[in-house]
Amino acid sequence: MSRESDADLPGEAELPGVLSESLRAELIAFRRDLHMHPELGNQEFRTTAALKTRLEQAGLAPRVLSIGTGLICDIGIGSSDIRTTDSDDSTVRAWDGVRPMLALRADIDALPIPDTKAGVPYRSTVPDRAHACGHDIHTTVVLGAGLILADLHRQGLLPYPVRLIFQPAEEVLPGGASDAIVSGVLDGVGRIIAVHCDPKVDVGRIGLRPGAITSACDRLEVSLDGPGGHTARPHLTTDLVTAAARVATDVPALIARRVDARAGLAVTWGRIEAGHACNVIPQRAELSGTVRCLDLKAWREAPDLVHAAIDEIAALHRAKSEINYIRGVPPVVNDLAVTELLASAMAARRGSYAIEDTEQSLGGEDFSWYLEHVPGAMARLGVRTPGDTARHDLHRGDFDADEGAIAVGVELFTAAALLDGHRV
Repeated sequence: MSRESDADLPGEAELPGVLSESLRAELIAFRRDLHMHPELGNQEFRTTAALKTRLEQAGLAPRVLSIGTGLICDIGIGSSDIRTTDSDDSTVRAWDGVRPMLALRADIDALPIPDTKAGVPYRSTVPDRAHACGHDIHTTVVLGAGLILADLHRQGLLPYPVRLIFQPAEEVLPGGASDAIVSGVLDGVGRIIAVHCDPKVDVGRIGLRPGAITSACDRLEVSLDGPGGHTARPHLTTDLVTAAARVATDVPALIARRVDARAGLAVTWGRIEAGHACNVIPQRAELSGTVRCLDLKAWREAPDLVHAAIDEIAALHRAKSEINYIRGVPPVVNDLAVTELLASAMAARRGSYAIEDTEQSLGGEDFSWYLEHVPGAMARLGVRTPGDTARHDLHRGDFDADEGAIAVGVELFTAAALLDGHRV
């Protein structure tokens, strides 16, 4: 990825929107409150209310999404830029198409796992619920950026409008982004950016990658049926356990020979179940697992490939197959120009040394659904305390983030909004 030199970028003194110490302290407190009260996907009522209240206190007009949780909030849009159908606050305001917005997206839901951290005052107060993926950080970053950008707009320093998107249910397949898009969150949006916590990157730094930065992830459920019988006479029936075993081993191998290896299309099983007695051939076997893919084109072809492979193997063993292929999310494919915008923003705030290349993850992220409609990019936000050698990986009960990452994310987003406005 080509990057502009620091000499070509505005310096910190030339770029407004520096995070004050009082706002920094407020955002840390806000994040800790969210961390103590995690909510699962589509149940984020308290989180939504807290965001709405704070944005309204800043003189903004956030609107709760029609799905009941999550909200959007536009900054820099005057009455001449919108049209409404009635005066209710929840009215979706149609965009006039004149000035495309940059959207800042955060996901607000938590995970159904216990918080196992010890010795922190903001440990989750909700049993078996935890912000173990950093969504509380993402949410606080977008809130902080929104508060600063609103202040800049009042000063006449925000060149183009910005939309804040606080999206529910990222952890729920196929992701809350799909419902948010149906609710109109992308109307009038020209580009969209996001961050994701990365415990492998030091706080104060971000990881960037043009092109695919995450993997596609789908869920696969397979059931095989046969007449059953005695293990003494497998030739007279369908040996369903063998059929299931061959599906488990042969389907991944077959798929690997039907798609370019560089696509990284992989079927991996997490559960296989069949039978209850050692001398009885069962009538039913079940398998479930995931389909992951690094390449967008291959992901679009994956359902047909997987269906065909399973049916072929099952037919060889005279088993009837039922396949439930559950679409998850495509890979997040970062747009080059938007990735360079994030690089320019980080370099303007902290210097190009604060940017590092990042690898493509095999994890899934429903931010990808937005990129099916508008160009955008996601950055890895460093949350590891420099010098910390302990592993506190995502989706673990002991996950935590260095709260210095909040200021870094806010600085990144505010700079991106200012630079993007000058370049449109």
